[in-house]
Amino acid sequence: MLHAPDEAAPHQRTFMQWPVNAQVHDDAGFLLDLQGAIARIANAIVAFEPVVMLMAAEHKLSAARRLSAKVEIWDIATDDLWCRDSGPLFATDATGKQVVSHIRFNGWGNKQTHRNDGRIAQAVAQRLGLAVVDHGLVGEAGGAETDGAGTVLAHESSWINRNRNAGDKADVTRRLLAAYGAEKVIWAPGIRGADITDYHIDALARFVRPGVVAIQIGEEIDPDDPWSKAAFQTYDILKASTDAKGRKLTLEIIVEPETPRVRDPEFVASYVNYYVCNGAVIAAQFGDRQADAEARATLERLYPGRQVVMLNVDALGEAGGGVHCATQQQPKV
Repeated sequence: MLHAPDEAAPHQRTFMQWPVNAQVHDDAGFLLDLQGAIARIANAIVAFEPVVMLMAAEHKLSAARRLSAKVEIWDIATDDLWCRDSGPLFATDATGKQVVSHIRFNGWGNKQTHRNDGRIAQAVAQRLGLAVVDHGLVGEAGGAETDGAGTVLAHESSWINRNRNAGDKADVTRRLLAAYGAEKVIWAPGIRGADITDYHIDALARFVRPGVVAIQIGEEIDPDDPWSKAAFQTYDILKASTDAKGRKLTLEIIVEPETPRVRDPEFVASYVNYYVCNGAVIAAQFGDRQADAEARATLERLYPGRQVVMLNVDALGEAGGGVHCATQQQPKV
């Protein structure tokens, strides 16, 4: 049986991907903005732990101008930036040896080209000399949240979906538990088809530690907003759930920004899509001074002893994700 630890466990390094595909991002100016946001995240993380940026060798010279000299560049070709989804999920096997617990990335249900991104996890495993354990599971690690102690949170819409997995709920649950080495999945319905991810859980709810979940939610449900209705549905399910050890979950609310810099209704303004690295929490700020300050204070309280670094990464929100979506940790063994 495999074991994928909690994100807050010590890391060996962080993996990230350099976005380059002009078919995916056909606005050259916006692609530069995305690369700038990725560079800011990498440069922030590398102050706390090693960072590897994946890209084809042809992009190294231009990317190096924007990246800290401490960021290591590996010649592994990429399309887009979402390393949480197309990068490797690391776990340990029964002997304590690190492996890549493979989740097959198919471009979020073949919604996006992924000729390079679909090969990244295996390419990283090969370079590191790690075995790849394939569970026959299609999807993305951004669609699952683990406490590292037996429990996984997920939206059914991202997994029990014919665009990823042909099996029924019992089959997908079995494969997801095997991938994370977990004992229980707490499922909420989510939303199919409203965004490219079919509503990844990591934009809404995250394990802080076993038994404690951070969730970003409004003050009251908006019955005319399907995202609000789905978020409150997930909240209610989590509030009524117990984890694999039988503990009731404590839910810690993170506020939503009311006046972000970007006012597009499609913009993802998720404070909870943060990344926990060695000694720090890297999160987004959105220009709403009060909400940004409240989010910082909440994260500092939830992660004592870690520095909270908040960055303007609006381009990622415009592309549908955030800091967590752009990172993937390799735990220390």
